Amino acid sequence: MEVKRLTFVEHLEELRSRLIKSIIFLIIASCISYAFKDIILDFVVRPVGKLVFIAPQEAFITNIKIAFLAGLYLSLPFLLYEVWGFISVGLKGKEKKYALIFGLFSFINFVLGILFGYFIIVPIGMRFLLGFSRDFIVPMLSMGRYISFIGTLTFVSGVIFELPIAILFLTKIGVVTPGFLSKNRKYAIVIIFIIAAIFTPPDIITQCLMAVPLIGLYELSIVLSRFVRR
Repeated sequence: MEVKRLTFVEHLEELRSRLIKSIIFLIIASCISYAFKDIILDFVVRPVGKLVFIAPQEAFITNIKIAFLAGLYLSLPFLLYEVWGFISVGLKGKEKKYALIFGLFSFINFVLGILFGYFIIVPIGMRFLLGFSRDFIVPMLSMGRYISFIGTLTFVSGVIFELPIAILFLTKIGVVTPGFLSKNRKYAIVIIFIIAAIFTPPDIITQCLMAVPLIGLYELSIVLSRFVRR
């Protein structure tokens, strides 16, 4: 089947249409999530037990933030579908097949990363950080900062789990090779620990919790890249 060629203006119109639909879907998903904000908040607060708010508007703004984040995560399949619909116009049959496979596994890895961040990194990290409390030092976690902390940590964890997909893609297009990845393993490990230090609280436990799985993903990427290379 011949691929339909669109003009530049037609591409912009299609992009505009898909952006509008994505924003509308995100708003609807966020509004639905707002109706379940108490359930979501109860689930998110479990690692620490209780939160406080230190400004009159903080609780309200935090509820909006929770609804938006939940709506964003719920909208991911639809948003990816719109992205796929936009880029697939210019792809041929084989290219569409590869793009669809990479997109599917990218979404799965992102979800796995979010789950890993929430169920593994957050509880252990919070237990370690709150362990510094004493009888005369009582932790009082602000709603706004805690939700921002959880949102950032889970999102970064999801992005980090995209490493195998990114390396497979770079291998497929010839930018990197398995030999290059193996040869530069020690530099990759240093970079991984630096990234983990940037996106985690300033403690070695949480840093290692993020760095060690990332090193494992890097090793897995080398194995997969050898398979793709063949």
